[in-house]
Amino acid sequence: MSEQLDLFAEPEKDKLDSEIVPKGSNEYRILYFDLETQKSADDVGGWDKVHKMKLAVGVVWDSLEQKFFSYIDSEASQLVEKLKAADLVVGFNVAKFDYGVLQPYATKMDFDLEEITTFDMLIDINKKLGHRLSLNHLAENTLNAKKSADGLVSLQWYKEGKIDKIIEYCKQDVEITRDLFLYGESHGYVKYSTRSGLAKDLKVEWKRASLISPP
Repeated sequence: MSEQLDLFAEPEKDKLDSEIVPKGSNEYRILYFDLETQKSADDVGGWDKVHKMKLAVGVVWDSLEQKFFSYIDSEASQLVEKLKAADLVVGFNVAKFDYGVLQPYATKMDFDLEEITTFDMLIDINKKLGHRLSLNHLAENTLNAKKSADGLVSLQWYKEGKIDKIIEYCKQDVEITRDLFLYGESHGYVKYSTRSGLAKDLKVEWKRASLISPP
């Protein structure tokens, strides 16, 4: 869900403006979640077979504990248990992609990830605009931040056994996901650019209380 970069680029962290992004409330356990895979869509025969891609790394930011938790393939069951403990899981394309990759592990535990209260920002934005926007696009326009790499780079790192690099990259994606959500929750909008380059605000209603317990 991002642009292709140099496979040999080192991950670089773009600092977010601390005045833009508010700190989240500790009232609920909100888990901001993203994962990277072992295999590409081409490797498994298409995007309709994400369940075959297998987990390389999964990362969550826990709003109560105020820290990251990372998991590799052999720890997938621990990741599922962590997600089950959330009041709300927030992600970007999480419902279709991330949960699709992780469901085979959850199935072994006799659990359906759809039972988790989840908010997918991509689905909400698509409903409002009628088309998709990338996480990187929204991050650049809203937070003045950008992803340091992409999924193709992560796949290359996995082949090279560079799991630590994948973890750091995934953490940065989770950080951007978290900060985008908090910005939208606090300001009531996120920023994007039209195809013609016109900067616009997109109104959002990302209040955690209503997402956890819809009216």
